[in-house]
Amino acid sequence: MRTMKMNTTFSKSRLLLVPVLVMLFAATVYASAPGITGTTFNLTARDAFISQPDGASVYSWGYGCSSAPSGFNPPATLMPGATCPTMQVPGPTLIVMEGQTVTVNLTNNLPTSAGNTSILFPGFNVTATGGVVGLLTHEALPCPTPTACTTNTVSYTFVASSPGTRAYYSGTQGDLQVEMGLYGAIIVVPTAVPTGCTAVGSIPAHYVAPGNSAEADYRLAASAYDNPRSCYDREYLFQFSEMDPGIHKNALAQVTARTGCAATSPTCHLDVPTEPYHPAYFMINGRSMPDDMDPNYAREYPHQPYNGNPHMHPGEQVLLRIIGQGRWQHPFHEHGNHVRILGRDGNLILSSTTAGEVNLAGPLLFTTTTTPGLAMDGIFYWTGKGLNWDPYGHNPASSDSTAKLPCTPDANGYNTAATTALNYYEWCQDHNKPLEAAPFGDVAGGGPATLPDPNILANGAWFGGSPYLGPNATVRAVGPTGTTPPSGTIANSPTGEAGFAFMWHSHNEREITTNNIFPGGMLMMMLVDSREFQIDESN
Repeated sequence: MRTMKMNTTFSKSRLLLVPVLVMLFAATVYASAPGITGTTFNLTARDAFISQPDGASVYSWGYGCSSAPSGFNPPATLMPGATCPTMQVPGPTLIVMEGQTVTVNLTNNLPTSAGNTSILFPGFNVTATGGVVGLLTHEALPCPTPTACTTNTVSYTFVASSPGTRAYYSGTQGDLQVEMGLYGAIIVVPTAVPTGCTAVGSIPAHYVAPGNSAEADYRLAASAYDNPRSCYDREYLFQFSEMDPGIHKNALAQVTARTGCAATSPTCHLDVPTEPYHPAYFMINGRSMPDDMDPNYAREYPHQPYNGNPHMHPGEQVLLRIIGQGRWQHPFHEHGNHVRILGRDGNLILSSTTAGEVNLAGPLLFTTTTTPGLAMDGIFYWTGKGLNWDPYGHNPASSDSTAKLPCTPDANGYNTAATTALNYYEWCQDHNKPLEAAPFGDVAGGGPATLPDPNILANGAWFGGSPYLGPNATVRAVGPTGTTPPSGTIANSPTGEAGFAFMWHSHNEREITTNNIFPGGMLMMMLVDSREFQIDESN
């Protein structure tokens, strides 16, 4: 994939027909779970404008760094442009180690009329000092005057007691302040490497395939929890939220009208109604589609540094860190497979057998529905099982050696012994199965499956023109009449095709719009890349 903006008008009915066969053209825009590291974080709450794909600049509040963080993870050397601005939506992702004592110092630099602000860290035993005691926690006051800011800082200290993903957000007038953008994520990283997991920096063997050098390791840890069944190969953080632009416009108007007011004045406060609630923007990590597929730390989004653009190779275990940060539930659906939930809010879900063995017991979810403030960790994987044809384009009669790779099933039916082969983790039951050569026929026409016309299946550059993984697969995987439909008919040549794209999106159809325009909003693409392609997560 290349970084792209989408200016074409799409047919909604057509794009929603894209579960398996859609392919994105090759580019190098990937995600991970970037954030800042350390044991002490100096944060500030400020206002700024964030952008939307319809051209709107929306007045918002957000957390940011008031001084340079101790570091970035992935390291800034691996993630060019890594920065922590003084205001961002969502706030900086705080990455800490299990067992560490963490201190967050929050300075209130919001407009004086916005009043007090604070941070809640649900799931931790927090000691708060400074500021004033509020309803839920200590709050940082606004500066009484521009030169007197001695009361606008509060400190929160807690022990990162257990691994997992959690939300943090304002504990002051949450209906307004969370809506305005005062929320973020904290990731607690396990300190130990469970048996069977690959330590960070030690590239798993299956990252290496012919023609593909070893990929950099962007994982935060070897496992999501202190459990050998929570090992993973890649990870992505998705924070789902929504915005009502009417609330933001009202807040801006009142802040502007009260510019320069003294905090002690009885008229120096906001009175912004938050009901009725009519959100028009739906975001993943503070961006709406297609902006969420631009790079992390892209200059065009100075206050929205995180993207949402997952990639993987077949068979990899992809850790999804998911948080509901808005006021609505968001039924987010990951096409291609269900998501096996490991834990919620940092609590690993376990069950005990009669023999005393402890097993993972999280549900297998069709949609990872998030309620406000809920965080979950889950594993997604894709192998090609269930397609009923060979997605690698194998052909025993081909002169291409890569078209004749063997598939030796393990006890579960997967080709797992050949860790460096292109078809590592292939579902062997479909090995050497071609697609039907002539579309619109029946199975008796030469294959177990038939594809529709690509212009019906999808339109525009979202379709790469091949049902096969990898360059040349369309050429070598010929059916009984010598052709493989469709063949590079829309965007890509047969030698340039990469992977399958699965549309990941909210199942509330309104949420896949931007200000009621489709496509947009809470939508992204998961690209399953052929193993020839090196997934570069540096941006």
